[in-house]
Amino acid sequence: MRVGLLSMTDAVSGELQGLRAVLTIGGRSLVRHQLGLALALGCTRIVVVTDALTSEVIALQHATESAGARFHVITSAHALLPLVTAEDDLIVLGDGLLVQPELALPQLEQATGVLALPVEAGVAAGFERIDINHAFAGAMRLPGRIVAGLGDLPPEWNTHAALLRLAVQGRVPLRLLPDAVLADARWKLVRNEDEAHAAEPVWLRLHTASGHLRSPGEWITAKTVHLAGPALLHAGTRPWVVALGGVVALLLAFGAGWFGWRTPGFGLLALAWTLARVAQMMADIERRALLATGYRAPTGVWFEWVIDGGFVALSAWRSEVSHAPGVPLGLGWFAPLVLILMLHLLPRVVPVGRMTWWLRDRLVAGVALAACSAVLPFDICLRAVILALVVWALAVTSARGPLANADLTTAD
Repeated sequence: MRVGLLSMTDAVSGELQGLRAVLTIGGRSLVRHQLGLALALGCTRIVVVTDALTSEVIALQHATESAGARFHVITSAHALLPLVTAEDDLIVLGDGLLVQPELALPQLEQATGVLALPVEAGVAAGFERIDINHAFAGAMRLPGRIVAGLGDLPPEWNTHAALLRLAVQGRVPLRLLPDAVLADARWKLVRNEDEAHAAEPVWLRLHTASGHLRSPGEWITAKTVHLAGPALLHAGTRPWVVALGGVVALLLAFGAGWFGWRTPGFGLLALAWTLARVAQMMADIERRALLATGYRAPTGVWFEWVIDGGFVALSAWRSEVSHAPGVPLGLGWFAPLVLILMLHLLPRVVPVGRMTWWLRDRLVAGVALAACSAVLPFDICLRAVILALVVWALAVTSARGPLANADLTTAD
């Protein structure tokens, strides 16, 4: 069995009251971040060292039990003895430690050991010195046999400090981390409110990093999360609340289009897409930070298809083709439907690049259609955009041979 040991005992630096463990990053306490890491490592028993049963401890218990693990609260090192056997693995995370899961999980999964940092960089970042060359990185994975040594130490010893001493004496290997992990907030010891406030924006940027150059809508989405995300998360606003705003904007867009306000309707569709993306990004942050498991925003691919249906409907209602005498019923829907289908098709068939992300961006589509509706001949503009997309796709797509498997086929 794997046991996770967390701590809520160290006081906030420079203050008489308050604990490091309850300082918040992204609206959740540091110890809640650590609980997510421990559960991701497969810990089926969570032990918290604390002096008082607070609301934060109760919240940790609920989160632990909802994940199917057992929860224990202890007040002294000796109380850990009956909870860990010699065959168990013990994951120990220090007070105030904030780490990126993708960095910590491989290190702790790899093998037993005490994670350490180069002494100069580690001590400067607030970590405890182990010896002349190493500082304790705030996390270790120990064999359960080490815990038995707590019985030989005075009960008033700090549990984490005692385990570190026993691990070093028991020749548990030190596993050195490069001091580069201390860059940004990837591996950080948060000691007070000022450090928590400074780490939070960096933490958000790390969890919203993109592997490609963002389109305008994606950039605005990320910027919104960077600016408003901390306030929303600290207020307890969950992603589904933001997604609900997207649903409201979508309904308003259909209502505006139905009553003849097609230009504002396009803008509302763009807003609905942006709010849905903000909600999705917030959900992704919680999932990547291990603050929620299996959680997704209520809007997804289906919602984007509904938004695209809104673009088709509003474009058809805006079109003057449908109102021309002698025009077959439904002809005004043809060009808008072709445009939206092309916006789905082209990113799948053309080489990946900046333009493919722009084609997926419905904020750009909404603003462009609103501009066409307001100041340009809408039907001509719509068809010109379709023609331009076809010409662009032909220009950037390499020519194919006469056979789909020309490289594998030989002519007789």
